[in-house]
Amino acid sequence: MTGARTLLLWGAFAGPLYVILGFGQAFARQGFDLRRHALSLLSNGDLGWIQIATFLTSGALSIALAVGIRRTLRGRPAGTWGAWLVGVWGACLIAAGIFVFDPALGFPPGTPDGPPAAWSWHSTLHFASAGVGFLALIAACFVFVRAFARHGERRWAAFSALTGAAFLASFAALASGGGNEALSLAFAAAVVLVWAWLTLLALRLRASDVP
Repeated sequence: MTGARTLLLWGAFAGPLYVILGFGQAFARQGFDLRRHALSLLSNGDLGWIQIATFLTSGALSIALAVGIRRTLRGRPAGTWGAWLVGVWGACLIAAGIFVFDPALGFPPGTPDGPPAAWSWHSTLHFASAGVGFLALIAACFVFVRAFARHGERRWAAFSALTGAAFLASFAALASGGGNEALSLAFAAAVVLVWAWLTLLALRLRASDVP
């Protein structure tokens, strides 16, 4: 369908952009430590605009991917729910860029070491947006598990299931045991994995027969 391949291509850039800019800052910005800090904290400080722009741009590209999925898979498995869930993920990324998380845990440098005494309204909305977005993306993984399995594509079904399960497990573990360095790093790895899945999914739908 006209435009679908272009939208899928734009959507494929969302993951590399987020991972390169987000994790690049994580290693480059003074005082940031992936073992303690969520990438959302990068929206603070003099260079916070970089992470805000990363959220907004990757969110917009994810919405483009969702529209591309919808146009490509219309009338097929995952053509409705898969597209909508990826679109919710994109919208939540944009919301995360608009509603900045409060400084915490000593970042940016000069911030007291520890959580904020009270969350601001924008930090609360950021946290809520992240939670909804994560759950939507996990659900999208399992929607595509079913779609690929019905099409007999066992490797893609397994890849989608592994990605969804790993992201769900790391998110649940981090939420229940916040502050654990190993869990923070595991979640960071799961973020890279789920972005890789989205990127490869976009390229898969663009390049070959759809499930």
